[in-house]
Amino acid sequence: MTTPRPRRLRTTPAMRRLVAETRLHPADLVLPLFVREGITEPVPISSMPGQVQHTEATLAEAVRAACAAGLGGVMLFGVPARRDATGTAGDDPEGVLNRGVRIARQVSDESVAAGGAGVVVMADTCLDEFTDHGHCGVLDDRGRVDNDATLTRYAALAVAQAMAGADVVAPSGMMDGQVAVIREALDAAGFADVTILAYSAKYASAYYGPFREAVDSALQGDRRTYQMDASNYREGMREADLDLDEGADMVMVKPAGSYLDVLAGVAERSDVPVAAYQVSGEYAMIEAAAANGWIDRRAAVLESVLGIRRAGADVVLTYWALEIAGWLDEKGTK
Repeated sequence: MTTPRPRRLRTTPAMRRLVAETRLHPADLVLPLFVREGITEPVPISSMPGQVQHTEATLAEAVRAACAAGLGGVMLFGVPARRDATGTAGDDPEGVLNRGVRIARQVSDESVAAGGAGVVVMADTCLDEFTDHGHCGVLDDRGRVDNDATLTRYAALAVAQAMAGADVVAPSGMMDGQVAVIREALDAAGFADVTILAYSAKYASAYYGPFREAVDSALQGDRRTYQMDASNYREGMREADLDLDEGADMVMVKPAGSYLDVLAGVAERSDVPVAAYQVSGEYAMIEAAAANGWIDRRAAVLESVLGIRRAGADVVLTYWALEIAGWLDEKGTK
């Protein structure tokens, strides 16, 4: 009997490239961006080396770079100067996030007018950035997140973001029924073409720590009554099924790296595109290890994102999106 030789398909870089089962492309990547109100220069995020809170001017530059790199999209988060109990800055047409969406819309449209592809403009549809208590919803008189009162606020956020020019609204608060309520509100307001990217399986994770700095979070306590428990797989499948039934156009798993089994399960059952968010803590760990000389930074970044794609993500949100696009361009794989 002839001995099987799988190694024949690994003999040269050209052979390995030919038979690669999973590939990275800039169009599959989405760059998260933070825009902060009331600053005149970008503010570095200390726990996320290389990332900043943008001014409106530097936000435009970042979106322009994303268009030039061929990225699939940008996901915008706002950091307001003032917060209140119900997050009214979130649906204020002149609120920082909605101004940021208008800027991104204009830059993308200019790219298209110049013969480019532009980017898909996405907006985080949640209250945590805008509330003085830091939770993703409205609190009741006992200090608990009121699911149904929060849905009303999400509908207002989504419509405001659509009016500002968002292609995609992305409810990330894990409120029951959020997709259906947002879809109804968008359709009633004349935005039937606006896409909903549902954070369907979003876990209460220790990996969100640096993000709290990025949005100057006011959170006290935790979000474990609405974000999912890390021990649960089947619940993630149920959450995805519910969002699909409610009409989600895309579904997401967050975080990505420690939940690849959940990502694979959602990808297997979903008939719409599946996204995964490589979150701030995942970014920070690789950056810290690389800064100490413990790992090869570029190789680790590419391997981590390739693993997310291999598990079933059609779209990856990653803070390295621009760098990865540059590396792919060097290889002539864009």
